[in-house]
Amino acid sequence: MSYVPHTDAERQQMLAAIGVTTIEDLFEAVPASHRFPSLNLPAPMSEIETAAELQALAEANEHAGDFAIFRGAGAYHHFIPAAVNHVLLRGEFYTAYTPYQPEVSQGTLQAIFEYQSMISTLTGMDAANASHYDGATSLAEAVTVALEATRRKRNKIILSPAIHPQYRAVVRTYHQGGNLKIVGDAGRADIPDLLDMVDENTAMLAVAYPNFFGQIDDFAGLAQKVHDAGALLVMVANPMALALFKTPGELGADIVVGEGQPLGIPMSFGGPYLGFFATREHYVRRIAGRVVGETVDQDGKRAYVMTLRPREQDIRREKATSNICTNQGLMALAACVYLSLMGKCGLRTVAELCYHKAHYAARQLDALDGFQVDMSKPFFNEFVVKCPQPVQAINDALIEKGIIGGYDLGQDYPHLRNHMLVAVTEMNRKEEIDALAAALKEAPEEIRS
Repeated sequence: MSYVPHTDAERQQMLAAIGVTTIEDLFEAVPASHRFPSLNLPAPMSEIETAAELQALAEANEHAGDFAIFRGAGAYHHFIPAAVNHVLLRGEFYTAYTPYQPEVSQGTLQAIFEYQSMISTLTGMDAANASHYDGATSLAEAVTVALEATRRKRNKIILSPAIHPQYRAVVRTYHQGGNLKIVGDAGRADIPDLLDMVDENTAMLAVAYPNFFGQIDDFAGLAQKVHDAGALLVMVANPMALALFKTPGELGADIVVGEGQPLGIPMSFGGPYLGFFATREHYVRRIAGRVVGETVDQDGKRAYVMTLRPREQDIRREKATSNICTNQGLMALAACVYLSLMGKCGLRTVAELCYHKAHYAARQLDALDGFQVDMSKPFFNEFVVKCPQPVQAINDALIEKGIIGGYDLGQDYPHLRNHMLVAVTEMNRKEEIDALAAALKEAPEEIRS
């Protein structure tokens, strides 16, 4: 709504109506030592001055379109058809919130239903909710479902170290303060090592598909061994890769979570993003977020309704399994429109482009003196490169040539110091990949000089 400032007289009238004299009186419940701390703020500016300041800050940003981007690590530079944004900007949809009387908003409910249907198909699961805030939140919610599914009689969660480091950090933040034991990700455990940790106290084992390094692990027999122990198998998936490889459902996963940003959502300085969550029907009543179903009304016409779990489950804290009581519906709509436009063949084509371009790039970089690409496992659109110099120094040299280099893995994995995680998508032309290889070839000498 438009901003309408109040006059001093109007403020006094409102204060008098509620029985106080000053605005400060409203904060008497806050201890005096914390009530009005000195913030050392600069002097106020006029609207004209504020607009000029913000414009200057915005212009200080580099535009991603001016660079060749080879960094992923959870946020990827994919092409987004113009129709996605066109639909999002329609007045009927342009809100991130789910209506309080959803059955009146049949268009919104149908969009959510279609989104859920496509996510279920992509993951090979029976049902999906109408999204979480991001992939990390979805993984944290999967832990809650696993604990509830085992009636909280088990308190051990196993996380693969090859899951995104920030996702694992969010899980710990989400579930701090209880008696939950989170193991597996402190070292360099591979799939067999993780399975050795499974016991009668394990509620869930989570792996990444592909993993944080872009690799496809061998999951043969994994689900059976986890299920034999009475635990749930959770997969953190890249949705773009699922258009090319077996679905997590085919691999025996019970819950599939991940970041939906590759599905028609721009990188946008880190958000807002989309956490997708799909599961087998057996666990659908335990999940957080919206679930929309298709039915018929009293006249036999197709209709959409909130189903299986009431919103009040989240409002009533003593009965809630989560504090998630809304979703970023606009982001779910973006993914829905993107998936509808691409179709299964179009999505597979994009995935194939990512796969083949990444493998071309890997061969080019592996041929460079001093650089070595990890090809010990199959990989999708990301791969690890061992570098002869610190990654930060190399990236500083690359940015001068209009290239955003890979992610510095040494930040999160001490044993991968001087290792770079390179991402390639359909947006990277052959000329850009060749330019990256040429720049990396020159970078060590430039750094030394």
